[in-house]
Amino acid sequence: MMVKPSVTDLLKLDKINNRFELVVITAKRARQINSGDKPMTQANEESAVTLAANEIAEGKVEIC
Repeated sequence: MMVKPSVTDLLKLDKINNRFELVVITAKRARQINSGDKPMTQANEESAVTLAANEIAEGKVEIC
């Protein structure tokens, strides 16, 4: 399965420092979506991980 946007694209964002941080942020948001949170993106995807990645790429997820 290929997630779009790619990990490489997401790592180019200024707020994400490394792959570990990206995985943690994406997994946390994907769990929230699976638990019933409404997606904050208009992307038409079935996978919570892909939805979370799209939200991160669009800057809709707060990264601390």
